[in-house]
Amino acid sequence: MSPRKFSPMELKPTFFGAEDTNSAGRIRHDLWPLGEINPKKAKFPCCLVWTPLPVVSWLAPFIGHVGIGREDGVVLDFSGSNFVNIDDFAFGAVARYLQLDREQCCFPRNLAGHTCKQHYKHSEFGTGITWDDAILTSMRHFEHKSYNLFTCNCHLFVANCLNRLCYGGTTGWNMVNVAGLVLLKGRWVDTLSIIRSFLPFVLVLCLGMLIVGWAFLIGLLSFSLLLVAWFLLGTYCFKNLMEC
Repeated sequence: MSPRKFSPMELKPTFFGAEDTNSAGRIRHDLWPLGEINPKKAKFPCCLVWTPLPVVSWLAPFIGHVGIGREDGVVLDFSGSNFVNIDDFAFGAVARYLQLDREQCCFPRNLAGHTCKQHYKHSEFGTGITWDDAILTSMRHFEHKSYNLFTCNCHLFVANCLNRLCYGGTTGWNMVNVAGLVLLKGRWVDTLSIIRSFLPFVLVLCLGMLIVGWAFLIGLLSFSLLLVAWFLLGTYCFKNLMEC
């Protein structure tokens, strides 16, 4: 009896080789279905979320409070010294959100399992084998940090999470590009969120102009420019100031 001959289809390997890393990653993500975004229940799976800050946003509406959603939609945010909120977003309901793509993350189980190009840098910074694992590690890190609006704030917490995820293939996330990502690409929850975010600023601006005049507008503009300059210089020129 002659030995059986196998067709090329039958000889196809049933395991994933190095060339199938992306396929394996997609299959792994398919096993993690995300629920729908539900603002009424405050569920924002794998989202960056934003809301205006009292007083500060009244003077500079581009400044706000940010957090990040777990895979089940629960939002976490660094809102005080040694404290990370879970499912209780500080300073009010989410006004703006941006859902991120988990396929742009790197979840290595070992050094050879990296899908990003920054293997060693990512490993030194800290990694996670899932989205929630990376966020949990960042949360534990910030539970021992003192909150400061200017040097150690919610934006740096979110940046730390994105760096552990190596989101977009980079570990260069910081306060400035996190803020820019949410403000430029984020979606408003509804019309009321837009009104809630800008109405106080408009009222303050009109009242200040009515009482003080153009000097108030110049002062408000100077305040905004000083804030922007501080965050830019602290992030890109004096990096030790923004490390927490």
